[in-house]
Amino acid sequence: MRKILPVLAAAALLAAGCAGSEAGGSGPIVVGSVNALSGAATFPEASRAAKAVFDAANAAGGVNGRTIEYKAIDDKGDPAAAAAAAREVVGGDHAVALVGSSSLIECEINAKYYEQQKILSVPGIGVDPACFSSPNIAPANVGPFHDMTLTLLYGSETLKLDNICALLEIAGNTLPAYQAAIDEWTKVTGKKLKYVDATVPYGGSDYTSYIVKARAAGCRAITVNPVEPDSIGQLKAAQAQGWNDVTWLLLTSVYSENYAKAISNAGAGVYVPAEFYPFTDAGAPANRQWRELMVKNGIPLTSFSQGGYLAAKYFLDVLRGIKGDITRESVTKALRGMQPISDPMVGTPYVFGPAQAHHDNTAGWPIKLATGTNKWEPAAQDWLRIPKQ
Repeated sequence: MRKILPVLAAAALLAAGCAGSEAGGSGPIVVGSVNALSGAATFPEASRAAKAVFDAANAAGGVNGRTIEYKAIDDKGDPAAAAAAAREVVGGDHAVALVGSSSLIECEINAKYYEQQKILSVPGIGVDPACFSSPNIAPANVGPFHDMTLTLLYGSETLKLDNICALLEIAGNTLPAYQAAIDEWTKVTGKKLKYVDATVPYGGSDYTSYIVKARAAGCRAITVNPVEPDSIGQLKAAQAQGWNDVTWLLLTSVYSENYAKAISNAGAGVYVPAEFYPFTDAGAPANRQWRELMVKNGIPLTSFSQGGYLAAKYFLDVLRGIKGDITRESVTKALRGMQPISDPMVGTPYVFGPAQAHHDNTAGWPIKLATGTNKWEPAAQDWLRIPKQ
């Protein structure tokens, strides 16, 4: 028995060491994220921005004397890799939470696992429907579904457009979520779309047939949920057809300086409700701290880096309010019980809270890309918000 006791004691010490930040202590606080860092579509800025926030906090002394060890894992845009990445950071590294993730698929793949492991995730950019329908996930961004409601509201209520149509690029199980976004617009305005085509492909080589059908249907404005290359192809197809008086009601997914440079003919204008305060407004006080930190760390100025920055900033605010050990359990309790956090970069205060779903960011800042400008400009003086029903 005497020989066995030291072995058991050593095993217990080893187990305690492996538990790391999940069990508290004085070591680093492990925080993870699952991201599309490689593959067909990549979003590295969100996790890089989150890391920059945590690095700055560590340089200033950390949280209660403990540093944050940030682990950003690549899901490669692959379901199996996304599942493995979550298990690596949650089960292997014993993270206290996930912060700053940005992926096309990881919420759908890992939401149930997070519930099983009793861990919460604050993505920088939520994309798929599960990001906004899980009790354990609360993104920092508006998301594409509220973004579609907002762009429709701006088109019908501010621009006073009628005969609005939709060309939807549907991946996976997203059609019901986009339909719910359209239905929410109808509920607010009493209006309906003139024409809907939900067969538009991602990465299409030629969008001419879809544009021709939309024009023949009498559309004056079109809402689309595209990635940048697809939208560029759609606008060029409209231009080739001589359709230069159509208004495009798009989403934050096309809001970049590269997109603006690629679009010479924007028809009657491209309008987007930016999910965060427009980053192309270089002198805006709202973005000053974010911009300075991104420039210092060589991180692109994009909506993705805005989301990652805010996710980490919100998380730090909550972390610093925890009294006692910082563990997965105490972090979960603190996020569930947190008070809303306001920030000038967003139009809706952020709160995780105890809800069974988290889709509370309902504001966007309208911006416009006009023909011949190759430059985004503000199209409003304040946030556009989805009215509460």
